[in-house]
Amino acid sequence: MDKIIIEARVNELAPRDENKNVPFLPSEIVRDAKACFDEGASILHYHGRSADGTPEHAAEFYLETNAGIRDLCPILIHPTLGYVAHDADAMGRFAAVEEMMKHPSTAPDFAPMDVGSVNVDWWNPSDNSYDTTNLIYKNSTETLMHFADRIKHHGLKQYLVSWNVSFTRQIEAFMKMGVIPEPAYVCFCLTDGIMLAGHPGTPEGLDAHTVFLPKDRNIIWTVVNYKGNLLLLTEKIIKQGGHISIGLGDYPYTEFGEPTNAEIIAKVVEQARALGREPATVEETRQILQMGEVRVAA
Repeated sequence: MDKIIIEARVNELAPRDENKNVPFLPSEIVRDAKACFDEGASILHYHGRSADGTPEHAAEFYLETNAGIRDLCPILIHPTLGYVAHDADAMGRFAAVEEMMKHPSTAPDFAPMDVGSVNVDWWNPSDNSYDTTNLIYKNSTETLMHFADRIKHHGLKQYLVSWNVSFTRQIEAFMKMGVIPEPAYVCFCLTDGIMLAGHPGTPEGLDAHTVFLPKDRNIIWTVVNYKGNLLLLTEKIIKQGGHISIGLGDYPYTEFGEPTNAEIIAKVVEQARALGREPATVEETRQILQMGEVRVAA
């Protein structure tokens, strides 16, 4: 069977109240990057966080983190553009990436595009009510086309996120327009628990994504379960030829005590191997996704 790409999603906006091992600071993210790489992850996704866990959008955070990762291991770097915590215009949201691209030691390998907009308010299942009522993850077509242009300019790989079928339909439209090149790398964002914005993290929720993939396009897909236990679906994903994006940023995995990100990656690697799929190395991941050479600014 084909090799499997495993991405470590180490922190997102996750707190430490359920698992103290969520990394916040650059040194903590760098440590986890190396540990996850050693266990078989070929991609690292992270968000800038301050010491108290609040979002940090300063370019300096990403520069320090990326340089630290590059010093320790060759894992492919996939930073955030800030999610709902960074409500700037398209240029402002992409500004940190522009700074990262000024030197080889800080340049990432991917830049994300959540290809659509969605309500992302926090649901409280205990009270059957919303704790927030005005959180919108806004990604206009104009904004996405700006991202796509700058990603192409820098030679980065587009990391396309689909929260529901409408996102996938926009991805197909962009592919027809030539905005998104093939092969496209698409992350299906399932959601559970306090997040209702995506398809549920069930076999049916995943099938509702995959059935709408354009059959005449070269699309490679991975899966995340934001606020849910992705390990309940990993066997299905592995057998169907998909790839896996997982970590403490999405779910604390308290079923196993207080595991580290590397320990979660190790569980996925063990399961994948038992099902006949070896984890892709960094170079194999680059080959699978047909990633070109990153162009650092002169």
